[in-house]
Amino acid sequence: MEWLFAPFEVSFVQRALWGGLLVSGICALAGTWVVVRGMAFLGEAMAHGLLPGVAVATLLGGNQVLGAALSAGAMAAGVTALGRNTRFAADTAIGLLFAGMLSVGVIIVSRSQSFAVDVTALLFGDVLAIREVDLAYLAVALGLSLVIAVLGHRAFVALAFDPRTAHTLGLRPRWAQAALLGLLTLAIVASFHVVGTLLVFGLLIAPPAAATYWSHRIPVIMALAVAFGGIATFVGLLVSWYAGTAAGATIAAIAVGLFFLSAATSRLRIALSARVVRLPAPNANALVLLAALSMVLVGCAAPGEPEPPAEVPHGYVEGAEEMDSVQSRLVVAGSGGELRVIDLITEETTAFDRMPGIVGLAGDDRFGFPLTAAATRVLDGGGWTVDHGDHVHYYRAAVRDIGEVPHGGVVAAHSDTALTALIGASSTLLLDRAELESGVIAERGSVDGLAIPYAEHLVTVSTAGRVEVRTREGAQVTPLAGQCAAPSGTAVTRRGVVFGCADGALLVAADAGRFSATEIPYPRPVPAAERASRFTHRAGSTTLTAIAGERGIWVLDIAARSWRLIESGPVLAANTAGAGSSILGLTGDGVLHAYDPGTGAETAWAQLLSGPIAADSPPVIEVDTNRAYVNDAAAQAIHEIDYRDNLRRARTFALDITPDHMVETGR
Repeated sequence: MEWLFAPFEVSFVQRALWGGLLVSGICALAGTWVVVRGMAFLGEAMAHGLLPGVAVATLLGGNQVLGAALSAGAMAAGVTALGRNTRFAADTAIGLLFAGMLSVGVIIVSRSQSFAVDVTALLFGDVLAIREVDLAYLAVALGLSLVIAVLGHRAFVALAFDPRTAHTLGLRPRWAQAALLGLLTLAIVASFHVVGTLLVFGLLIAPPAAATYWSHRIPVIMALAVAFGGIATFVGLLVSWYAGTAAGATIAAIAVGLFFLSAATSRLRIALSARVVRLPAPNANALVLLAALSMVLVGCAAPGEPEPPAEVPHGYVEGAEEMDSVQSRLVVAGSGGELRVIDLITEETTAFDRMPGIVGLAGDDRFGFPLTAAATRVLDGGGWTVDHGDHVHYYRAAVRDIGEVPHGGVVAAHSDTALTALIGASSTLLLDRAELESGVIAERGSVDGLAIPYAEHLVTVSTAGRVEVRTREGAQVTPLAGQCAAPSGTAVTRRGVVFGCADGALLVAADAGRFSATEIPYPRPVPAAERASRFTHRAGSTTLTAIAGERGIWVLDIAARSWRLIESGPVLAANTAGAGSSILGLTGDGVLHAYDPGTGAETAWAQLLSGPIAADSPPVIEVDTNRAYVNDAAAQAIHEIDYRDNLRRARTFALDITPDHMVETGR
């Protein structure tokens, strides 16, 4: 075994080994987030973006690490600045900076006549030239990376899976994104001396990517990535010593090889686990013996003993199919009473019997409620989401017509697991939710004023503005201190229920069974015509919008307990996907606008509607986590908008009716 350790008796190989191990730790901490967040293109661009700074430092005889750090910092700042421009996608900004920085680096190198060897080391690394002072720098870089990774872990996790959730939890996703870019910059600057600017990407990506085949927990993935990086360093130096190959390139090649080995091993493991083990065929004597033994056991069993009930799997819902993603539908009503349900996954449309006299359409994220002056129809959208807090279930079932309720004047609908509340101007009708899901309409009484099912209770606001918490049966539990004069407009968020009031909004929240009411006043006196009388928002989101009369759009931030007025002028519809997302507004000329939620400045616009717009049934904007939907009555169509891509029109659904009213379900 002397051949295995002989190369590492040489001092410069020992320094190379220690340097590679330190770099493996740094790259594992940053590379894991690059893999999890899908930032591979950004990582590659950052790696190539080092070239101008390192080339300039080499020409001037300065410190290459400092030059690399300045160049990478400029690249990160450029990505952050251009990434906020909503006129093009983030990868466009990355591609522009990638090409620009690489071009500048090549131009600088091409103007030099004297340092070809240094440029080769710059591009492909020179791990064998690591000095003791470089090891000290790498140790400091590893310590800083570890501090950033530990302190930012919670924010990075939320940012990786849902930036809006990170904002809702107060984790400052923009700061988290900046910290993540800093961690990536630190890893690339520390690693380029080992494997060069062209190969650093492999060492940054390959070990964490290989680790994902062995674990799904981020701390374990990081630990395994460190191990894989260490193995790649040791084996790469060993191969380089005996084969005479470039050490940095060999280390990167071994790291990539470990990825493919892990992928192949995972595939083999899955294939072996799926094999069915065949039992040998029993002979005749064994069958006779088994039959006799069975009869003896049956005879000894207690007569009439019931069989134990089969265990119901977690998440099972009879008559529904559990899916792996949201099953979104659009419930649409025409002015002539036509009813349609559009499946946004399959693009299939289901038609129902007409309901003459439709004046509106409400929804509670599973059911659509077409409304007339005297009745409410119930349509099951056939798609819904069950949020258990730590995990979510998505279900799909048949679209169906449940029937009608002889109760008119409904303006909104809200539900929990036990009740569905159909809210009118002065009273609320309660329906049994379980019965409704089984296809039966069962009334559970009515409550004066506005009532919303929340936290296993009913939160009510009377027409006089009195706020109470009641049982689901309607019995009073406790009055709340808050007041809500002239209540109008309701919403349910992750932080509580919201009522629109004459002087602002009232938030009712529950914590461990204790209810509290918080008034959120307008920033200034507001006339009745500019009040927020109807809230729109993405299901569960804590950022609400409402039309502010002729002035623009109100934005209510529940987390910050504050209002902001976007003075866009008159709009027909408004909505937003949540905290940090653009505020969408549709104006009377058919133009869809996007506004910055912080400054109120317009960031994008798109001509959407071309025909006349009916004053009695203006368009609506429905928003989910990925898309927005706008009904176009004149064109008999519904437009799907990618609000994160410069208001790009992703799809258009052509209809055979005039879509005057619309709600989205399944969210």
